Amino acid sequence: MERDEYLAGEFEERREHLKAVAYRMLGSVPEAEDAVQEAWLRLHRSDDEGIENLGGWLTTVVARVSLDMLRARRRRHDDPFEEGRLPEPVVAPLEGELDPEHEAMLADSVGLALLVVLETLTPAERLAFVLHDMFSVPFSEIAAIVGRSPEASRQLASRARRRVRGSAPVPEPDLRRQREVVEAYLAAARDGRFDDLVALLDPDIVLRVDRGADTAPLIIRGAADVARQALRGAPLGAVAHPALVNGGAGWLVTSDGAPIAVAAFTVADGRVAELNVLADPERLAHLDLSDFGV
Repeated sequence: MERDEYLAGEFEERREHLKAVAYRMLGSVPEAEDAVQEAWLRLHRSDDEGIENLGGWLTTVVARVSLDMLRARRRRHDDPFEEGRLPEPVVAPLEGELDPEHEAMLADSVGLALLVVLETLTPAERLAFVLHDMFSVPFSEIAAIVGRSPEASRQLASRARRRVRGSAPVPEPDLRRQREVVEAYLAAARDGRFDDLVALLDPDIVLRVDRGADTAPLIIRGAADVARQALRGAPLGAVAHPALVNGGAGWLVTSDGAPIAVAAFTVADGRVAELNVLADPERLAHLDLSDFGV
């Protein structure tokens, strides 16, 4: 009993960190929770007296479990990642504060735009990038997880880093400035001011709308085309709630009290550089939106 209580206490102290690792690896809160739970089960079954660094051991286990889950996901779907399919966002009211669990998951500005790029990496590249670049895990330890040499693991992280730098816009760090740009965007769209709307969009903006597994994603590129899409308006009766989406400016859109979309804006250099919208009813139903009364 004393051993169980000791291990439970040590594990709880590290739970938020472990979930942060798993969320970056998997882009899904439920799957991250599953990975962390599996790590607890393995710890409970292990000979913990032989573990010198419990935090490092648990991080390694969560990374291994997450890697296996990513590989299994790819085997199930066979096809590579389809652009426009979005990871699962973490959504919180704008006026509130993130709870400690969500705050830990979203440290280092893990916006939805970054998670979209991480989805395009191979499982091994994603693991190397997440563990090394986000959590400073040495390549010697990463090598043991992916079954490659430290130099090969370094190359995995380097390839992933180039992909991230070339694809994910660097967001404006000031949330207030983000909100100003998003509010101006919404006002211009509501008032039908096309030129003002275009001026608020990066010329190379990408709009992605994930409408569910049975419907092809909507992908629109370029300021003029995205502005035209915005001017088509929201569904009748829709209500937009300001929100933090993965720590950045966003909106939760509801109709008759039910969620119909979560929009994540990536603001860079004073313009909207990327707009990702999750409109998949099945996945929206599984988000924790209780703070919005939904």
